[in-house]
Amino acid sequence: MRRRVWSSAVVLALFAVLVPGVSAQAAPERRAGPLPLEQLFDNRAVSDDARPAEANFDGAGASLSAQALSAAGWTPGRALTVQGARLTWPKRRPGQPDNVLAAGQDVRVRGRGDALAFLVAGTGGAGAGGTGTVTYTDGRRTSYRLTTPDWRTGPLATKAVALARINTPGGQLAERPRLYVMTVPVLVGREVASVRLPRAAGLHVFALAVRAPATGWTGSWATATGGYPTVGPWTDRTLRLVVHTSAGGPRVRLRFDNTFAAAPVRIGSATVAVQATGAAARATPVAVSFRGAAGVEIPAGAQAYSDPLGFAVPADTNLLVSFHLPGTVPAAPVHRLAQQRSYVSGPGDHTADGSAAEYPTVLTSWPLLTGVDVRGGPGSVVLLGDSITDGDKSTMDANRRWPNVLATRLLKQSVVPRYGVLNQGISGNRVVLDRYPGDGVSTDTAGVSALYRFDRDVLAQTSARTAVVFEGINDLRWDTTAEQVIAGLREIADRGHARGLRMLAATILPCEGEVRCTAWADAERSEVNAWIRASGVFDGVLDFDAVVRDPARPSRMLPAYDSGDHLHPGDAGLAALAEAVDLRLLVP
Repeated sequence: MRRRVWSSAVVLALFAVLVPGVSAQAAPERRAGPLPLEQLFDNRAVSDDARPAEANFDGAGASLSAQALSAAGWTPGRALTVQGARLTWPKRRPGQPDNVLAAGQDVRVRGRGDALAFLVAGTGGAGAGGTGTVTYTDGRRTSYRLTTPDWRTGPLATKAVALARINTPGGQLAERPRLYVMTVPVLVGREVASVRLPRAAGLHVFALAVRAPATGWTGSWATATGGYPTVGPWTDRTLRLVVHTSAGGPRVRLRFDNTFAAAPVRIGSATVAVQATGAAARATPVAVSFRGAAGVEIPAGAQAYSDPLGFAVPADTNLLVSFHLPGTVPAAPVHRLAQQRSYVSGPGDHTADGSAAEYPTVLTSWPLLTGVDVRGGPGSVVLLGDSITDGDKSTMDANRRWPNVLATRLLKQSVVPRYGVLNQGISGNRVVLDRYPGDGVSTDTAGVSALYRFDRDVLAQTSARTAVVFEGINDLRWDTTAEQVIAGLREIADRGHARGLRMLAATILPCEGEVRCTAWADAERSEVNAWIRASGVFDGVLDFDAVVRDPARPSRMLPAYDSGDHLHPGDAGLAALAEAVDLRLLVP
């Protein structure tokens, strides 16, 4: 006689029919409660190149290459820091379940911070998204909206990493599959207990964490990565970068970013010192460590923070940050317009050398290094801008960018907190459109749009309290309309407010006389400025246009403030911008 074997799924389905209100999915959720994400993995995204059919990420047989991930430094179980959040790439062999298709699962997550960070990608040819819930240990709940771009068609400008190929049962495709880190706000100061994922078709979650707050730290110096150009190549060289502090403190930590990269980069050792002159230090440089080690390998698209170091950082002073690159670095993430001479050594690790003798080559950009934080202080003001904020046409090596002058003003007063000032200007940058596509080696280092870099360059900055947005002239000079710029500025203000930032906007400077500053561009500029002044979208306005324009011809800059190109203020004009800031507007 043939036996009939009933599976538990069939029994549960019959029970659900017989007993109203019971579903095949609801019962296990109530029994299990929130589970660690890895216990919920139900999709196979990664395959070995030799066995592509062992995974099926998108439901059509395509998958990520384990070998391409490894080449990027994304190996199983590896911790990755992206946008200040520490996430772990799933510790799974190729062909094993390594991600969750979001369908309302409850995930056990603990921690306090300012955001939830999700390592995600969408499948299905379009962005995937939905609404989820955060539960805190005190019983309170908040909702969030999570949306992720598609792994094959989403923007490269915001990706965490892009790989070299896609695996399919029929062969490899020379495409750039991409993974994203998306953040959503949580209640600051409350401990997260669990997260309910959205119900969203095609939304894959590989990792999830609460971004820890930078409690007790103030950003003193920062710069934004504008592209990924060829360099050197540097093999067994030490870079000694000169950076200028705003706030000071008794301890220091450094941040390095491998933004836009396709491969890991190895830092063998690093030191910090106060500059004497040129590449010479006042005293023997002091070594920093990375999780107790002398050096660190930074995966593609990730970042590394040094351990806190007991080193007194003076305010308003030049530091020397030196780091040894033991391997060959043919291309690197770079901030091109440093307006500051830094140095490259001959062969060898010269991080501990106090003299300038081993540093014969001058460098006028800042590769890899993106931040210097100091212990204590009230937090930071972040200035998001273009070449005028970057200091184009200011005096080389003199620290006369308007953010530097603003930082000095803050240090010399006691009416408002003495915030650190973080200069996130990129020469050539635009609000709406990318100059650099966000992936691959490129000669253009004007960065991805302000919309695309806002999360990385503002929200993820150390102890950001207030942001100033001073952009738009490059959009208008290249035929973007006032309406488009206004829409971009509005979105930036909304995103900053959603994270609790005070958001300020500066009006756009006049530039008649520069070849692309046409009458049409000036009319659009006036429309944007009128909106900034009157809309109330921002918490305050810095009317920089009114500071530098010629009263007799408002479409032009005053000659005393003009660097000579009619677009960029010189030292006097930059100082006038900083001196015009009402410091009380900076206070959240």
